[in-house]
Amino acid sequence: MTPNQPLAERLRPTELKNYLGQKHLVGENAVLRKMIESGNVSSFILWGPPGVGKTTLAKIIAKQLNRPFYTLSAVSSGVKDVREVIAKAEKQKFFSTPNPILFIDEIHRFSKSQQDSLLGAVENGTITLIGATTENPSFEVISPLLSRCQVYVLKAQEKADLEALVDFAIENDSYLNQKKIHVQEKEALLKFSGGDARKLLNILELVVNSQNTESITITNELITKELQENPSMYDKDGEQHFDIASALIKSIRGGDPDATVYWLARMIEGGEQPKFIARRLVISASEDIGLANPNALLLANACFQSVNLVGMPESRIILSETAIYLATSPKSNASYLAIGKAQALVRETGNLSVPLHLRNAPTKLMKDLGYKKDYLYSHDYPGNFVDQQYLPDQIKNQRLYTPQQNAQEIKIWERLKHWWKNRF
Repeated sequence: MTPNQPLAERLRPTELKNYLGQKHLVGENAVLRKMIESGNVSSFILWGPPGVGKTTLAKIIAKQLNRPFYTLSAVSSGVKDVREVIAKAEKQKFFSTPNPILFIDEIHRFSKSQQDSLLGAVENGTITLIGATTENPSFEVISPLLSRCQVYVLKAQEKADLEALVDFAIENDSYLNQKKIHVQEKEALLKFSGGDARKLLNILELVVNSQNTESITITNELITKELQENPSMYDKDGEQHFDIASALIKSIRGGDPDATVYWLARMIEGGEQPKFIARRLVISASEDIGLANPNALLLANACFQSVNLVGMPESRIILSETAIYLATSPKSNASYLAIGKAQALVRETGNLSVPLHLRNAPTKLMKDLGYKKDYLYSHDYPGNFVDQQYLPDQIKNQRLYTPQQNAQEIKIWERLKHWWKNRF
């Protein structure tokens, strides 16, 4: 007889000491741990893939701080539900009473009006908001709410943590420890879980429940067989969500339109949100195609806007056109590499001073101090170009952008060599 509660729920930790991973946030002297230990928690949003402990962490914080805890799901809750929770929180508010915590799962699915309804309560401290999202908050959370919340990024669980979780579950779960379970191989468990602890436990439980014997040996072959026979384990919120998105982008990068449209179809048939796909295409257009075909980014942006306007099922055609266009475009990651080098240089050299001739001089004092002096206006010179230093003195000879060997960037390279002579 199997228990009613899922394994992941039975093993959900209730104390920070048993919380899995995320040491950069809750480890010794980490930012969230210090906030919790101080007892003064401000509103924040937890951003990370499914199954990394966002809901669990919110519940642990509420319990450890002995705060009233309300929870809403953006999938099933509306403005009315938000206002009811805020009204309850206001009734409980006294001078020495700490703010209740309102946890909103999948906050990225809240509409603008739903998010607007939270602003006043977060601003005046009626509630402390903890939001959870698998999507980039800067895309999905309105700016006024985002400005009132800190964003903390949670990472996919480490291999060692997941392996330890399997052993812990087998030894400590009241149902599993009644069986003789021997884990001979863990590779398939880790592969199909995709860094998702909840997914890992779901797979483990599925495999154990599928065997009508008290003695079970878990192998890669057994895991693969059971998952193939239970396709519902492959959902858009777990391993498939990220692995198939990765396969789509890698197929575009590799220039294979057939594989591209296949993985796109897998995402669409799996119920993936069209906006999620379109956003990935915008990123790919810039990261992998870049200046080799600048029109790719324009088309990808048009795709994103069109998907928002049209909706499914017609959006699948727009997504297909864009994805195939990106796959068949020439590729360059020169812009991606350039910004990476530039950011590394900024971190290494700090806040170098802007050369005086590049500074604006709106006041007489600034002019007297030499701001803008000796600046050469490019349009006053033949070809609208003049040789002039634009980088700070300390890094004036630094090269960050290197054009690559494609038709567009070969033209760029020739232009730069003509302008800058020996620099390129």
